[in-house]
Amino acid sequence: MGLTPSERLRRKIWLVSGPFGEACQRVFMHPRLAELWPEYMITQHTIIRSTVPIMRAGRDAARARGNADPVAAGVAEYFDVHMMEETDHDEWLLEDLEVLGIPRSTALSRVPSDTVAALVGSQYYWLFHYHPVALLGYFAFMEGFPPKRELIDDLIERTGFPDAAFRTFELHGELDPGHQKELDRTIDELPLTPEQEKALGMSALNTAVLVTRSLQEVAGALPAGS
Repeated sequence: MGLTPSERLRRKIWLVSGPFGEACQRVFMHPRLAELWPEYMITQHTIIRSTVPIMRAGRDAARARGNADPVAAGVAEYFDVHMMEETDHDEWLLEDLEVLGIPRSTALSRVPSDTVAALVGSQYYWLFHYHPVALLGYFAFMEGFPPKRELIDDLIERTGFPDAAFRTFELHGELDPGHQKELDRTIDELPLTPEQEKALGMSALNTAVLVTRSLQEVAGALPAGS
């Protein structure tokens, strides 16, 4: 029996996960982690604040295609449910920053990097100018690497920050595995064309490249030896 579409997509993601893992290590094992962590959180906020708006755009673009497009109908149904699950995650991050004494205005006034703009903006291009199903590739990558409890405990110990500052990180570790399974099931239930499956892969791989770059930029924001 051959691989399902979601299995093929996960295999593509796995093949490009090496540089992403290395970039994570550069951030998480940084010798000045306590100084760097707020920068990581602010960068993550610039990404996460776009989650619900882009899901809404994907849902609306899918609905606009009408019932004659069964793939679009499935995409619209998926985002209609999962928008609720992702609501307020950006607010959680702002509250985590406040635990560290960093006002939310610091994150909200940050100009998002061109890397983050490219990461999110490319998805808008595909959903409006090709098909909103491409957006599922983005979330396949973003939900595919939930932080493990051991990592969170290590980060708490090495930064000296209170557990409450890692609430969002911890909740994603708990929620993302279930989200990943639901997304895989949705992908496998859609009557995808070969071109649409290709778009899923392109979206996921583009996401891998740009998320990796954003992490490299965070790691480079604070010289390890200074």
